[in-house]
Amino acid sequence: MSQTLREPVRLAGSTLKHAGHVCAFFHSNEEKYRVLMPFIKDGFENGDRSFHIVDPKLRDQHVHQLEHEGIDVADAEAKGRLEVRPWQEAYLREDRFDQFRMLDLIKEAIEKQQPGEMTRFVGSMEWALEDLPGVHDLLEYETRLNQFLPEHRDPVVCCYDISRFDAAVVIDIMRTHPMVIIGGILQENPFYVPPEEMLQELQERKAERLAG
Repeated sequence: MSQTLREPVRLAGSTLKHAGHVCAFFHSNEEKYRVLMPFIKDGFENGDRSFHIVDPKLRDQHVHQLEHEGIDVADAEAKGRLEVRPWQEAYLREDRFDQFRMLDLIKEAIEKQQPGEMTRFVGSMEWALEDLPGVHDLLEYETRLNQFLPEHRDPVVCCYDISRFDAAVVIDIMRTHPMVIIGGILQENPFYVPPEEMLQELQERKAERLAG
C-alpha cells in the first residue's frame, strides 16, 4: 500500500494535499478530458497504475482519447498498469449496485499494489441515473469511501455530468467529497461532511421515508 507520495500529485490546477477523494463536475466529455488528461498522463509517466470505470457505450472513445495522448493502452493493459472497465464490471455487476462489493473492489485494487505504488482511479458516475436496484445507495457509497481512503494516498476521482443530475443531488454529492473540481479547478470543499455524520443523516432520511 502506498502511504507517502513520491512527489505531489497534480490535478486540475492544484495539488492533492491529503487523501484524494474528489468529485469532479463537468458539462461535457470534452471538458472532462481537457481537465483530467494531464492527471492521467502524469500517472503513466510516474509509473502509477490506472483504474478507469466508463460508460460501456463510451469505452472505445475513452481508449481512443488515451491513445491520442500517446498512451499505449494495449501495452499498459498487458502489463497490469491500466484497467478500463465498463460499468457492468464494476458499479453495476449483475445489473445492480452493491455499495459494499464496490468498496471491496476499490480496496482490492489498492491492496494488491507493490510497496510505493499508487493507483489513480477515475470513474464516470452516470450509472447512478440507471433504473437498477441499489443505485439509491450512491451517497452511502461515496460517504463510506471516506472511511478508508485517508489511510492511503490513491486518488479517486468521481466524474459527474452536472447537466444530468438535479441540483439537490449535486449538493449531496458535494457533501460526500473533501475535494471538488468545479470550473476545471480543484479546491478544498467547504461543504464536506465527515463520514460518520453524513451516514447518520442518511440513515435518518431513510427512516423518515419508511415512516412516511
